[in-house]
Amino acid sequence: MLWAVTIGAVVLLVALDFLLTRRPHEVSTKEAAGWSIFYVALPLAFAGWVWWHWGSARGTEFITGYLVEKSLSVDNLFVFMLLLGAFAVPAALQQRVLLFGIVGALVLRGVFIAAGAAALERFTITFLVFGGILLATAVKVYRDARSGHDKEVDVSQMKSVRFIRRFFPVTDDYQGTKMVVRQAGRRALTPLALVVVAVFATDVVFAVDSVPAVYGVTDDPYLVFATNAFALLGLRALYFLLNSLLSRLVHLGYGLAIILGFIGVKLVLHWAHKEWASVPEVPTLLSLFVILGILATVTVTSLLATRGRTDDGSHGDGHAEHGTGPAADVDTVVESAPRQG
Repeated sequence: MLWAVTIGAVVLLVALDFLLTRRPHEVSTKEAAGWSIFYVALPLAFAGWVWWHWGSARGTEFITGYLVEKSLSVDNLFVFMLLLGAFAVPAALQQRVLLFGIVGALVLRGVFIAAGAAALERFTITFLVFGGILLATAVKVYRDARSGHDKEVDVSQMKSVRFIRRFFPVTDDYQGTKMVVRQAGRRALTPLALVVVAVFATDVVFAVDSVPAVYGVTDDPYLVFATNAFALLGLRALYFLLNSLLSRLVHLGYGLAIILGFIGVKLVLHWAHKEWASVPEVPTLLSLFVILGILATVTVTSLLATRGRTDDGSHGDGHAEHGTGPAADVDTVVESAPRQG
């Protein structure tokens, strides 16, 4: 019953988002702020219900898992930002593309969560495998953040785009919210269809480490799903609210690398504790404070390091700085390489 109510509520919120984006329009800061507040208040209220219904331990697990998923989701916004720019998506259509990306992510996370729950129930070593995935990802995220080299997205070289163009003609211009139109007597895809496919491709990669990360906080599949759903639902509004700030979060990659590494170690210790009871586990409350501290630190240091940068990501001399965030290798992500954070 609880699963049905929760999934129904998620579907209802997604349907509401589709209704709001039915008529393309450029999202104002006021509109984005209003919806961002709503999507922050919603999980906080849910956390209060979990705390009251299941106790402080589960409540702390949900809050910690939500913070992990939200921080990873914010990093996803870097990739979305570069994809929207590479495909020259009109401002009025950007929220529709983001919404399709969120729906794809929700479906994929649901599949990964179900598979992860089944594996964890049958094989204890799955905790060790998940820990190894996160530790390897942490190293990759750190290297990408440290390299910080310029990287432009070459749409024509994306495997997903090249594959689609083998079978379907593509129009030169966007046709509103239409993905398929008739051109010269035959059906043709619009650039909107291509960018949606590219976003779906990134969703697959993002799900690989997001689900193991939250399983490192709680082993309850319901809470794992809830943390993912709440983190993703508010992503569209958050994108437009933080769009000018994203380019300044230059240290986020380092923070995510530390968080993923920390949770990876936590999963390994959890597996060892199940095998040998004498091995200590990392308390969830400690994990919460560690994650909060890391996120606060990298946010402050990022803003201090970019004090002279304008809202468009350029410095006072007018030269833009690109590739400083963890999403510098966005085209690598689209090609289904290991997640970069």
